[in-house]
Amino acid sequence: MFFGRKPLFQQLHKEIPLSTPIEEISFTVFDTETTGFRVLTVDRLIEIAAVQVNGLRVCEEEQFHTFINPKRQISQEIIELTGITNKKVENAPTSIEGITSLFHFIKEHNSNCLVGHYVSFDIVALKSELKREKYSLGRVPTIDTLDLIGYISPSYDMRDLHRYAQNFGTRMYDRHSATGDALTTAYLFVELLHHFKCRGKRTWGDLLQATENNQNHFFR
Repeated sequence: MFFGRKPLFQQLHKEIPLSTPIEEISFTVFDTETTGFRVLTVDRLIEIAAVQVNGLRVCEEEQFHTFINPKRQISQEIIELTGITNKKVENAPTSIEGITSLFHFIKEHNSNCLVGHYVSFDIVALKSELKREKYSLGRVPTIDTLDLIGYISPSYDMRDLHRYAQNFGTRMYDRHSATGDALTTAYLFVELLHHFKCRGKRTWGDLLQATENNQNHFFR
């Protein structure tokens, strides 16, 4: 739920029995692109994308995407990195409109949890945009694929999404594209869940416990 001048949603989060099998959980895997890394201060959102994972399957037919008008110029460095030009975002939705659309998508698909690769950055990006408009967001559980990798293969010590995807033999899509990174993360996440189940871990409670470094990172 958004909290602030007025609520924009009813509560999205609902308690799930810890004994619920993982394959019965609906996950929204998402990614953002920004004008830079200083999202707490000067940098802004320019793209959001998401894809559903249900029944341990990436549902490519259930995707969300929007550009965001950052109300500032995009540097040439970021244009070259992401392919997102000032022209592409000049008529795009505002940050609050884009985030509202994302959460309409999440609610539509009865999602129980948000997933991302180094998800804390994406969370901060969303929170910062909401804070600028005097909104905050209620409880939405999040899982970071980095935490799950740390549980399954603690010897790995890197953050690069595509190197993980390559090492786990999963699909790779365009880098530094919110849609591409969301899809790459989703296929990596599904593969990690299969590894997780092979270790005898089969429930929502098992997943929360294994990723406890991030399981209580709710939007505030």
